[in-house]
Amino acid sequence: MHPIPDVTKNLLIINCLVFLAQLTFPSITNHLALYTPGISDNFEPYQIVTYMFLHSPEGIGHLFFNMLSLYMFGLGLEQALGAKKYLFLYLSAGLGAAFLHSGVMYWEINNFVQTKLAEGYPAEQVQAATNMFRTVGASGSIFGLLAAYGMLYPNKIIMLMFPPIPMKAKYFVLLFGAAELYSGLAGSNTGVAHFAHIGGAVIGLALVLLWRQQGEKF
Repeated sequence: MHPIPDVTKNLLIINCLVFLAQLTFPSITNHLALYTPGISDNFEPYQIVTYMFLHSPEGIGHLFFNMLSLYMFGLGLEQALGAKKYLFLYLSAGLGAAFLHSGVMYWEINNFVQTKLAEGYPAEQVQAATNMFRTVGASGSIFGLLAAYGMLYPNKIIMLMFPPIPMKAKYFVLLFGAAELYSGLAGSNTGVAHFAHIGGAVIGLALVLLWRQQGEKF
């Protein structure tokens, strides 16, 4: 078993510790989750960073699959990119996810607000409803790592979990990217931030292409 590189190890520890803090002090999630800027009264600028270290406190599955993916893809990426570039990739993907997701949510919630106001709902009630929409999770960062991994190791075999089918990394990335784009446009599987995943993946691809253009060898 390969030793876990420092940045990946610390990210795993931080995410797990924050999850324990969420369970112990539930108000943490309300303050640090990402709310929609320009719409929600609960939005604070720091949330574009803090949200990516939170996970759904209703169950451990959200945390488990993100941390498993971080471990799977983080080992090779941190060794290939080095600690600084790897951490930059992780955080940048999370920020890209936040910005794209927030833009989509602004459009969707604004339409929701206008519809409810036109139907005669009180403005205070509509505003209270908009404050319920929040986002948590490292998934945007994870999709950035996944996209970068597919670029650096396109022919490396990845074993899917459900179903357990071996697949080359490049096809794995394309499959998941297409599935997220379809789900986001179709509005299916509500409750999942599909455009956050897409935003993170786009940043992962862009950074690898930029570094290659600058002559970096991985």
